[in-house]
Amino acid sequence: MRLSLFLLAALSLFCTAGIAQTIQQNSGWLFLMNTTKINNKWGAHLDVQLRTADNWDQLRNFMFRPGLTYYINNKNEVTLGYLLNETHTQLIGTNDNKLTEHRIWQQYIYKHKISKILTSHRFRTEQRFIERNGTDDLFSQRFRYFLRFIVPLKKGQQDFEKGPFVALQNEVFLNLQNKDELNGHVFDQNRAYAAAGYRLSKKVDIEAGYLNQTSKGLNSSTMNNVIQLALYTRF
Repeated sequence: MRLSLFLLAALSLFCTAGIAQTIQQNSGWLFLMNTTKINNKWGAHLDVQLRTADNWDQLRNFMFRPGLTYYINNKNEVTLGYLLNETHTQLIGTNDNKLTEHRIWQQYIYKHKISKILTSHRFRTEQRFIERNGTDDLFSQRFRYFLRFIVPLKKGQQDFEKGPFVALQNEVFLNLQNKDELNGHVFDQNRAYAAAGYRLSKKVDIEAGYLNQTSKGLNSSTMNNVIQLALYTRF
C-alpha cells in the first residue's frame, strides 16, 4: 500500500514539476460511466462526459466513448473502443464553432486489493484524428497511465457492497507521435483527483470531488481546477 501511495504521489508531483508559469482556469465536469457484462468473457464499456469552459461559461466538450471488453479473468481485462470528442469554441471564423476529434483506443486494466482498498491500474493508448481550425487535420498517438484507489469507510465488510468511500487517483498523459505539432513535449498533461462517494449497491456508485488538471501547451501551460460529479454503473 505504501508503494502504491508513493507511486500516486510521485506521478502527480513529477508531472506537475516545471509548470511554474501557468494560466489558471476553473471548470466543471460531469462523468457518466457504465460497464455491462454480456457473459463471463465479454462486456460493453460506455462513458459520456460533459465539460464546461473556463468559469463555467458554456459547454466546451462533449465526449462519447463506447468500447468492447474482453475479461481475461476477474483481475485482468482489455478493451478496444472509439471516442467522439466535440469541442465547442468561440473562435471567429470557425464553421459552427465546433472542432471534432475522433479516436481509436485500446486499454488494459489490472484490478486488485490492498487490504480492503480497491486498486486499479489502467494503461491506455490512443490514435487521435484531430480537426484543427485553419490548418490541416492532425494524426497523433498518446499513452495514458491511470492509478485509482477506492477506500471504503464503513468497517466490518469483507466485500465492499454499500456505504461511503474516498477515491484517490492520478493519470499521466504522454505524447508518442507528432508531439511537435501539439505542444513540443512528450509530457502532455496530468490529472490528480480526490473525491468522496457513496456506493448505493454493487451496481451503482456516485461521487463528487476535485480534479487538478495541469496541461503543457506549445507557448504556455494551464492549470485547470475542476469540480467533477461522477456516476458509475455496473450491470
